[in-house]
Amino acid sequence: MAAQKTGLGRGLDALLDPYSASVEEQVKSGAGILTVNVRDIDTNALQPRKQFEETSLNELAESIRVHGIVQPLIVKQKGSRYMIIAGERRFRAARLAGLSEVPVLVADYDEAQIHEVSLIENIQRENLNPIEEAAAKSRPAIANALRLLQLPESVIDLLKSGALSAGHGRTLAGLTDNVQIEQLAKECVEREYSVRTLEERIKALSEKKKAALPAKKEKPRLPAELASLEESFRESLGTKVSLAGTNTRGKITIEYFSREDLERVFDKISGRE
Repeated sequence: MAAQKTGLGRGLDALLDPYSASVEEQVKSGAGILTVNVRDIDTNALQPRKQFEETSLNELAESIRVHGIVQPLIVKQKGSRYMIIAGERRFRAARLAGLSEVPVLVADYDEAQIHEVSLIENIQRENLNPIEEAAAKSRPAIANALRLLQLPESVIDLLKSGALSAGHGRTLAGLTDNVQIEQLAKECVEREYSVRTLEERIKALSEKKKAALPAKKEKPRLPAELASLEESFRESLGTKVSLAGTNTRGKITIEYFSREDLERVFDKISGRE
């Protein structure tokens, strides 16, 4: 296959943006499209996508049997072998179609660029499931997506299968009780909750829980005479003093905040000061 710039097409430029410029430079310098034996190509272990939909893959394989591979795989050369940067789905389909060789474009990307280009391709070609997307990204802007990885395994499986959306997952990730998360995830699937319905359900449960909590007891208000006496204690001892009770029975609480403070209060009470 000839190394022609026109063979790349506008689709590849869009796919590799912002790296398309470096690819153009490689083509101009002679590092163009090669035809490589499929046995010499390795997949990328850090590729974000872990699952490939079988029906879609078979459809692509049939198209390749008829039309061939229109767009080359993007690879990085490692010794005598090549590692896929972008195009693993085409590579898998090509093998299903029985091809022994595939067109590749060698790109000299570093690890960060390889990871990002792989992610770009997967997002543009065929949506990642929420768990693959969360595992593939690591920037503060997608912290919510990363929280999906902390969900219980049973909920992660529902996200992987598509039974729950990423929106459902992010909403559930805001909870701390794994048992409740799993119960709500099950409800979502069985009752086909929208994300909004799930949010309302969680809000209702929260309000119900608050209503069930015992009301906080207010401190009984002191009679005016005791309140005045309490204030006199504070002024005399120079620390926080609380009185509780009635004119005939109760208790005094005197607080201190250091060893020296305790000794000072003792001296005050004992008359040593």
